[in-house]
Amino acid sequence: QVQLVESGGGLVQAGDSLRLSCAASGRTFSRFAMGWFRQAPGKEREFVAAISWTFGTTAYADSVKGRFTISKGNARNLIYLQMNSLKPEDTAVYYCAAALTASVPTSRNPYDFWGQGTQVTVSS
Repeated sequence: QVQLVESGGGLVQAGDSLRLSCAASGRTFSRFAMGWFRQAPGKEREFVAAISWTFGTTAYADSVKGRFTISKGNARNLIYLQMNSLKPEDTAVYYCAAALTASVPTSRNPYDFWGQGTQVTVSS
């Protein structure tokens, strides 16, 4: 099993920046990817960004390209989501997820493990 813990959420104003962190613990795998999803009230959970821990490749949703950056931390199994130029429509619960693949999945199904989520609220 893999446990994922997110941190860094909060309340900010439009245009501000925020950095989310996700730490994975438990079993380690040689080929895996980690990603961020978000879910706003009354909406489906949607893909935000992902990174292949094996190859370092990344993928982003069109709605966050150029504003959000996913990266690996110095410690193994630690990733960040740097969110700049935040908009009210970015308000959601952000979830960290891990998939046992070397690619960068952009849909929910390949992800085997999920964190509890962290709230991000952007006021206008």
